[in-house]
Amino acid sequence: MREVDVLVIGCGTAGLSAAIYLARAGRQVLVLGKSTDPDESNSRYAQGGIIYRSNDDTPEDLAADIMTAGGGMCYPPAVNLVATEGPSVVDDLLIGIAGVPFTRDEAGDLHPTAEGGHHKRRILHREDSTGRQIVFSLLAYASTLPNITIETGKMAIDLITRDHHSLDPLSRYYRPECLGAYLLDVTTRKIEPVIARAVVLASGGLGQTYLHTTNPAVATGDGFAMAIRAGAILINMEYTQFHPTTLWHPRANSFLISEAVRGEGAVLVNQAGREFMQRYHEMGSLAPRDVVTRGILDELIESGENCVYLDLSPIPKHEIAVRFPAIHARCLEYGIDITTTPIPVVPAFHFACGGVRINEHGRTNLKRLYAVGEVACSGLHGANRLASSSLLECCLYGKRAALHIVSHWQDLCSGTLPDIRPWEDAGLETEHDPLLIAQDWATLKHIMWNYVGPVRTTRRLRRAFSELRSLQENIEDFYRNTRLARSIVELRNAVTTGLKIAESAWSNRSSRGCHFRKE
Repeated sequence: MREVDVLVIGCGTAGLSAAIYLARAGRQVLVLGKSTDPDESNSRYAQGGIIYRSNDDTPEDLAADIMTAGGGMCYPPAVNLVATEGPSVVDDLLIGIAGVPFTRDEAGDLHPTAEGGHHKRRILHREDSTGRQIVFSLLAYASTLPNITIETGKMAIDLITRDHHSLDPLSRYYRPECLGAYLLDVTTRKIEPVIARAVVLASGGLGQTYLHTTNPAVATGDGFAMAIRAGAILINMEYTQFHPTTLWHPRANSFLISEAVRGEGAVLVNQAGREFMQRYHEMGSLAPRDVVTRGILDELIESGENCVYLDLSPIPKHEIAVRFPAIHARCLEYGIDITTTPIPVVPAFHFACGGVRINEHGRTNLKRLYAVGEVACSGLHGANRLASSSLLECCLYGKRAALHIVSHWQDLCSGTLPDIRPWEDAGLETEHDPLLIAQDWATLKHIMWNYVGPVRTTRRLRRAFSELRSLQENIEDFYRNTRLARSIVELRNAVTTGLKIAESAWSNRSSRGCHFRKE
């Protein structure tokens, strides 16, 4: 059993931001990455950019755009916090400490762009690979700090809590608190408990619970499920945002076409080449994501076609490959030259607006447990996230959680932590059946997409409940009677998270933002 100062679960932008500020304050930090590739996270695939500021921008302007996109569900203190402090953390952490090479103009000045839902050009970017560059820069800086240890190929199975895992039978009478996590080495499959004075949950998203998603394979809802089992409070889970534009191609695996493409002037058109989004919103192709997603789905139902198209002809041809080199290169792999040909696109799940409820310091209802990034819910995104706000939230709340841990370190170190039960697997040697796992994944993804997708009804959600509960029972039995491996742990987490989304969607009968009930 290992002991560390702070355990950070996840090595995307949120986790690395927290780790860097903790390490700079002298704390010993262990950062976990489930993939063997340390920069594999949702952050890496964020193409568009991160909110900053423009010359004619104000915090009030930014707050207004966030609130409008959030459909009246944004938590005002969180919005005001991000609008006032957000740009400064970009200056401090990303530009100053990590040295992220954001795209600049010929004069060497930062080159802010526009995106859907924004009324100002306030988005910093690195061409169309902003997230990847941010994670790369943060990892590079973190590697220079001797008190940060990054371990890849390690995933948390469950959070260790006093009331669930202490050997002291009286622990149930104490305030619930998180004491660490049980870790699975995905290669050796050995399980090790790690105890920490504070835990920062920064495990990312849940996109793999859906059939169509922009998220990478690691986004299996692990943090949401672990938090549920530990007793943390989750809110706003029905607000699942679908990105309106992913590449439609049999081999493209829902490749994201950044909202920044529309920000630079591209428009959505139907099979006949006619723009259609003006029928749904005054901002046309730059309307909030939930509006664009439903507009596309209505267009596809009406036309019977498989996709709509993103027409880049309003953008000067010589600028397209320079501004969007990654999108240009990927589309060329499928025979689509975006400088001359519209991109076929369809919606896909993109971002969870809800998550583990946190306060302005990233604190959850469990003592010692913090949550930051997509797994957390500060209330910033409300019912629908504004484009390019997530990376900013990751940086700001990662910093605030770290500073709160540091300022309360004496309290976190007071008292003796209880003895913890070792992991109990009863010496199971039965191997998981990959065919059963593949079938359960397919079942889960289709249930979530068809019944808990962009358009929901009472009948669909009732069917989702019935089928998800049955599926969860089978998976739980599977989990408890086989030797653990990454695949079965992820499947268990995904069905737990999917059921939570369905429950939240069922409870909320009002259509708002990206939760749309069609009755």
